[in-house]
Amino acid sequence: MPLIELPQTQRLRALHAEMRRATAPRETFVANANCVIRNVLELCLDQLPYCDRSVQTPVGATYLGAELDEPLCAVSIVRAGESMEFELSKMLPAIPIGKILIQRDKITKQPRLFYSALPEDIAQRHVIMMEPMLATGGSALMAISELLKKGVQEKHVVFANILASPEGIKRVSARYPHVTIVSSSIEQQLNQEAFMIPGIGDFGDRYFGTISSGGQNGQQVEAAV
Repeated sequence: MPLIELPQTQRLRALHAEMRRATAPRETFVANANCVIRNVLELCLDQLPYCDRSVQTPVGATYLGAELDEPLCAVSIVRAGESMEFELSKMLPAIPIGKILIQRDKITKQPRLFYSALPEDIAQRHVIMMEPMLATGGSALMAISELLKKGVQEKHVVFANILASPEGIKRVSARYPHVTIVSSSIEQQLNQEAFMIPGIGDFGDRYFGTISSGGQNGQQVEAAV
């Protein structure tokens, strides 16, 4: 399975430090998260097939550039994955974006598919699947399975995330070895509660403002599975 991590530059480490800080206000979290998201999405787009494209410049010269060679769409895993839609829509305003809602059952702790709305021609497209957190890999596996049922080729799926655990990467790669994973950080491990270490808290809650810090009462909370 192709696994690509963003270059761990000083600038990226600074963005992560602000995002991960438990007391960071929402506006700080969102501003830094958006920068990281854009970097991840740019790297995802670079994994896609391109063909040459010649254009005339204002001075009458010819520039040999490139353009996407095959149709593309994105699919966000609701709710946290929707945080990545904003930057993607700035980059590609016309891109179709599908939705998959997966939640963990409170009793069995297993992911359940509740909702799926995907482009009708998704089988002919490459797909950027967006979910900021790859923890245990349960939701990612279910979402990829749903894409394959709709005819998407496994090798055409690029999975964009912000944090990925070694355990989640291993689990996804074992089931779907041809899916490309692009992440801004490979974490140290999952702890006994399946929280990523050093972690970031509940990404969706912090991004959308439904929690004021990295967790309740100082405790780390992560919704991704």
